[in-house]
Amino acid sequence: MFIFDKPPTPSCHASTLLEVEPGKLLAAWFGGRDEGAKDVQIWSSRFDGAAWSTPEVIGTEPGFPCWNPVLFQTAKGTLWLWYKAGPSPMTWTGYSRKSPDGGKTWSKPEMLPAGCYGPVRAKPIRLADGTILAGTSVESHRCWTPYVDRSTDDGETWLRSNAFSTKDGHNQIQPTLFEGKDGTIVVLMRSKSPRKICRSESRDGGKTFTPAEPTELANPSAGIDCVKTRADDVFLIYNPTPMLRTPISLARSTDDGKTWAKVVDLETELGEFSYPAMIESAKGTLEIAYTWHRKHIKHVSVDPTKYRG
Repeated sequence: MFIFDKPPTPSCHASTLLEVEPGKLLAAWFGGRDEGAKDVQIWSSRFDGAAWSTPEVIGTEPGFPCWNPVLFQTAKGTLWLWYKAGPSPMTWTGYSRKSPDGGKTWSKPEMLPAGCYGPVRAKPIRLADGTILAGTSVESHRCWTPYVDRSTDDGETWLRSNAFSTKDGHNQIQPTLFEGKDGTIVVLMRSKSPRKICRSESRDGGKTFTPAEPTELANPSAGIDCVKTRADDVFLIYNPTPMLRTPISLARSTDDGKTWAKVVDLETELGEFSYPAMIESAKGTLEIAYTWHRKHIKHVSVDPTKYRG
């Protein structure tokens, strides 16, 4: 289903998704005249199990576009919204807000220190000891560089890992993370060269990462997301082509992302289906949101047991 029937803006993109309590979801995205236009703001909607609420603005920066919201709830119950604002990804500033009531009301926006963006696109993960790991990246006019930021105080402050681009160049951004069976932290990220999803690992809890290596998975340098389920499967949502943002598909891995099998195409027509967000719900479904032709944000619920073995 679409999150909204009548789009509140001419263009929308880059959704994020969170289950605030069992069966109830919160989504956010950026929308305005077009990506990068000065009227682009962060919009949000709530799902009560049957229908989505009317979208409302939860992030704005007068005179500048907003970008890439990320929603996350910590082990202590803090609900965070992170987003960016500024003329472009090379010059944007990070902002954060907190909600005490599942996204119904929010604290005043707080500007993050220069160069700190919070999770840059995909959701963070939480380790057993409460440590939060957030994939982030920095884009300059020639250099794309991924990092992981690490917080041990419920998201209040962060320490940054080493950079882990490939040996052939700094061309990767927007890491998405999961924890492997042996405690290894695995990072997958988009890459403009090569046009494949790249992979890196940490064996010290997200403090340092190995150089990124290309996987077998083609990708047109577009956003991806992954989920490690409670059944120890890893699901990846991505565009499995080096050129187009269609189709958008799900792949499954049983060996911590070393090898993959595509299990289903969610969209196959021409157009753009991109920048997905994916979580595992309390009942075990994969709840997914993604950009649909830059006109809608689409919500899909998938039963992952259909694709096991």
